[in-house]
Parts: sequence; C-alpha cells; structure tokens
Amino acid sequence: MFVAREHELKTLERLYSSDSFEMVVLYGRRRVGKTALIDEFVKDKQALYFTAIQQSAKMNLEDFSRAVMEFFGMPASTPPFGGWREALSFVAEQTEKSDKRIVFVFDEFPYAATAEPALPSILQIAIDHGFLKTNMTMILSGSNEGFMENNVLGRKSPLYGRRTAQIRLLPFDYADAAKFLPNTPAQERILFYAAFGGTPYYLARLRERDGFEANVLRLMFDSLGVLREEPMMLLREELREPASYYSILLAIAGGKATPKLIAEHAGVDADSIGAYLKTLVGLRLIDRKVPFGDDPSKSRKGMYVVSDPFFAYWFRFVGRNMSVLEGNIGEIVARKLAFGPAFDTYVGQQFETVCQQWLIRRNAAGELPFIATQFGKWWGNDPIAREQTDIDVIAADPSAKAILFGECKWRNSFNESEAIARLHRRAGLIKGYHTDDAWMTLFTKNSVAESTRNRHAGDKRMSFVTAEDLYEE
Repeated sequence: MFVAREHELKTLERLYSSDSFEMVVLYGRRRVGKTALIDEFVKDKQALYFTAIQQSAKMNLEDFSRAVMEFFGMPASTPPFGGWREALSFVAEQTEKSDKRIVFVFDEFPYAATAEPALPSILQIAIDHGFLKTNMTMILSGSNEGFMENNVLGRKSPLYGRRTAQIRLLPFDYADAAKFLPNTPAQERILFYAAFGGTPYYLARLRERDGFEANVLRLMFDSLGVLREEPMMLLREELREPASYYSILLAIAGGKATPKLIAEHAGVDADSIGAYLKTLVGLRLIDRKVPFGDDPSKSRKGMYVVSDPFFAYWFRFVGRNMSVLEGNIGEIVARKLAFGPAFDTYVGQQFETVCQQWLIRRNAAGELPFIATQFGKWWGNDPIAREQTDIDVIAADPSAKAILFGECKWRNSFNESEAIARLHRRAGLIKGYHTDDAWMTLFTKNSVAESTRNRHAGDKRMSFVTAEDLYEE
C-alpha cells in the first residue's frame, strides 16, 4: 500500500515534465520507503531501473548490462559492457536518440560505488559529456546516508553540483502514519505511533484488526517477530561499531541525557562519545534538545533523546529485556514487559511529540493565530515556585513577539483548572515575548469537562485539543 509522499511525488513529476536533463539524489535510511516512492513514480513511465547489491564491481556491471540490454531491446546474448564508462556512454547515446523521456533509476548507488570507487567520477564524465544532452530524469538512490551526503552531494564529490534536486526521505509524522490505520480510534493510533513510529516498512507489517497490543507482542516480543531484532540489523548495516552504538542507544532510552552520563552508562570512552552521538544524530535516531530560546551551540542544558519513536520504544522495552526474551516466555510475561508501569509515562512523552507535530502541520496550513518560525519545549527553574518545571510544547514568532504555550496531558483525568492556571504561570518564565497576550492550548487524551470549556468560552486565546482533534483534516 502506497500512502502519503504527495510532495515528493509532485517534485518528481515536475522534474519529469522538464525538457532537459534532471538528476535527483534520493536518500534515506533503510525501510523508509525509497523503493516504494520510486516504484509509484515510474509505474506509468519508461524506466531503466537498476538496483546494485553488495557484490563485486564485475558482477554489478554484469547485472547492469543485462538491465540495459533488456530495456533497449537488445538480444539477451549481447555480451556485458567492458566497464562502467562504456555502459553509461551507451545509455546516454541511446537516450539521446529516443523521442520519449526516459527515467534512469540507479538504486543503492553506494553499493556499486563502494565496489568500484571510480564510479562517481565515471558518472560525472558521463553526465557532462553525454546525459546533459538528453531529456532524461536520473534518480540516484541510496540507503547509506553518510555516503550519499559525502560522496554524492558533498563538495569533494566528483558529482557535486550535478544534481538538480535532492530528497532526503524521512519517516512519516503521526498523521501520515495513521493512514495505515484508517479504522483505528484516535487514542489507539497514538499508541501505535508511540511504539512503531512512522517508518513505512514497520507500519506495513501491522494487522489493524488485531489491535495495538497484539501487534506489539507479535512483531517485537515473539521470538520470530519480524521487528524483534530490527534495530540491531540496521546498526550492523549502517555502522562500523554496532555494539557501541547499541549500548549508547540503550543508555539514552534509559534516561541518560548528557554525554558524560551516556558514556559512563554505555562503557564508551568519554573523549569519543561526541563522534558517536553526532553519527546517531545524522541518522535521525537521536536528537539533542535544548530549552526553547537557548542557543544550541552555547546551551549547557542540552539533553539527548531517542527521536525515532520505534527505536525509543524498542530500546526502552525490548532491548533492555533481551536476556529475558531469549527464553520461551509466555504472554503474561511479555505483556508485563511491553506494557508495564513505565509504558503510560512513555506514551505521555510521545504524546508531546505528536502535539508538536500537530502545531507544525497547522502552522504550515496557516491555521495558527500567527505564523510560527520556532517550535520547541522549555524546561528550567521556576524562581517563584522554587522548583524545576517545564512547558511541553511552544510555537513562536520571535519577530512579532507572538507565542503559544501548550500543555499535554495523556491521562484519563486530572485537575483541568489547575493545569490551565499552571500553564499561565509558567508563561512568564519565557522572556522576550508578549506573554500577557500568549495563546494557550491544552492537549488532552479525552475531552475536557463542559464546565471547563464554558469557563473559557469567552477567551479566544485559550483552546482545547483532544486526541480525536489531532486527526481531523
């Protein structure tokens, strides 16, 4: 099932409608849906489609030769090309002769280029002296994000400056992820997002009719579950020291938020922890958060979190219990591990992420009371209450001094009046904005009481958003 990716498809179609050569660099980590996007794009087009694999340069060239011969209608007995230069020149010559626009997909380019290091230079020559004369749309795709950024997009790459578009494919946000679960209630959709995130491959494994808990147990806690060892497989494929990264992710998922604590807990040298963290940030598995308004380069309050919900859930509830899961555990034990006392707190944290994504979507549609240019969360000291406190979500326009504060409550019941009063009190902790005129939003699992709505009916700056509201178009 192909869902969402409307903007990416529109971009590819716009490039396809060009009458000149276009080169798209499409990349993103494994399982994120690159192949599905390409397949959807080329399904009604003439496409020379080649996917490299981890094998020798000779074998990749032979496979490419077969794909080229078949596409251009050459006899199957035609011998393979003698080298990549000859092969790419042939494709350019044949495309130039064609009166139809051709799409040339070179999928998993890093595999072929690793086996043949000269390939980027050879392709650069083929573009400059052949493909530029054609009306081809070329797509270079790859899962190795570091390779694609350094060896294809980087300034030192022979291919630098040749691309006419680049698409870094990311996991879906909460709203697009929900398109895999059209018949699931809103609150359960949030549970699904908290555990499985927005990676299309993971979402496609779900059986909606089974419900949330059954899917978690089947996919992650069953010894044969397809996602049981997924994070370990990704780390092995992407990184040279998967064991170290595994330990680091376990530490962060367990609440260790500073480089010093992460290094100590993971058993990694403190002098090298920065490089490990930078790599994981680049993969968008973790993120360094600073309080809203702080300069990330100067703030000493930075905290690392596992930013991908699937990895956050897996390392908090599956990875740390792997020694127990190695045995033949029953469903009762599995349920205690999967949905224990810490689970509701975890979902509450992910609920904040969902609420912020909702604000970003509303802002993009021009549906916030102002156009926000900054989003975040604040935490720090409240000098009046003399305690550490936080503000769950913030959207702001620094130039207009306009700001919106949000409180996120993933509870069945709570003191609504106190929550609203506390949000107003905390607003004064953020300096540099018109906090007396701030907008306030209370995000809740269930609808607030009618009396609460009536009490604030005349306050246009106070709004209430439920889990169901988050999924309204």
